[in-house]
Amino acid sequence: GGAAMPLIPDIDAFEERAAVMQYEGGLSRSRAEDRAAQAQGFRDAAHFREVLADYLLTGRLGGGDG
Repeated sequence: GGAAMPLIPDIDAFEERAAVMQYEGGLSRSRAEDRAAQAQGFRDAAHFREVLADYLLTGRLGGGDG
């Protein structure tokens, strides 16, 4: 296969999905955020925030691996 596409954090989708899972699904906020991040292909919410912060600092999207 080819190179993996960089993961692109979608903040609006992340917040909306986490809120829905928290309030309608009864999940804790941290678990809902992990699930919302995983829906976008990230390992968990920490990984989502790490890629997002790196993008904000550098203006570039990495591979999301480190």
